Amino acid sequence: MTRLLDILLSTIALIVLMPILLPIMIILKFTGEGKVFYLQERVGLNGKKFNILKFATMLENSPSMKNAYITTHGDPRVLPFGRFLRKSKINELVQLINILKGDISVVGPRPQVEAHLALYPQDKLNDILSIKPGLTGIASLFFRDEESMISKSNMDPKEFYKAYIAPYKADLELWYKERQNLYTYFMLIALTAWSVIFSDSKLYRKVFKDLPKPPKELIVEEL
Repeated sequence: MTRLLDILLSTIALIVLMPILLPIMIILKFTGEGKVFYLQERVGLNGKKFNILKFATMLENSPSMKNAYITTHGDPRVLPFGRFLRKSKINELVQLINILKGDISVVGPRPQVEAHLALYPQDKLNDILSIKPGLTGIASLFFRDEESMISKSNMDPKEFYKAYIAPYKADLELWYKERQNLYTYFMLIALTAWSVIFSDSKLYRKVFKDLPKPPKELIVEEL
């Protein structure tokens, strides 16, 4: 059932969004490094690796530069137009193609690079990888401004990610695993659309009142 919904919704979304996606492709082609798309290896369902499609928002050799796969606020590796695409999350819309291919679902844990998964609590990793990853999910909503969270900490970005972000992401993904149903599926899609329009909204907290409590280091209001 979910697979049919994924195909239907992603097809409709691609058709509706094409007038937005085409101009973005043109802008990217003639700005930055002239790259439109970027393929990045991610870990999917049951540990199977696949290439996720993204708009090119960073310098091509950014993974070999400082902080590797961890992006901070104002990161110099991010291209000028890419900054807008990342902030608005528009850079991830081309992953609708990954949904059609079956790599990911519309809703699920965000698929991670292998280096990020190494920072996750290992006792929870198998459970997380047993869920098909998605374009959006509860962790995507909470960590919408992850770059600012990392930047406003005095800790090394990698250590902060390992100490606070990865463990809480794991808790959120396991929360989702226990509540996988059509209500959660459609509600997370609706909340994602809401957050695109109202980027500072925390409506998901009111809708899902039983979310795991985050550590104080991740409370947005205190950042």
